[in-house]
Amino acid sequence: MENKTFDLDDYIFARKEKDSDFAKDFDTGYEDFKIGMMIKEMRLENGMTQEQLAEKLDTKKSVISRMENHSEDIKLSTLQKIASVFGKQLRIAML
Repeated sequence: MENKTFDLDDYIFARKEKDSDFAKDFDTGYEDFKIGMMIKEMRLENGMTQEQLAEKLDTKKSVISRMENHSEDIKLSTLQKIASVFGKQLRIAML
């Protein structure tokens, strides 16, 4: 039996070509996912727990978890506070 490499990028490209609804939903969901992953990466790189980040943002751990895992409807002001905690600048681009 031949081992075939599964390339996720190829699959996503092909699926987006065939299904416009998938393409639209995927792109939106992927952008949300990336924001959550960036927050989590910065937190972990700084050796910080969700509880510690929540305390710095004057919120609850569950809010941090929701941002990292779902990234839905995060206010720009919240993203600015997160950037500030990690000594970063928030930049927004419309392409």
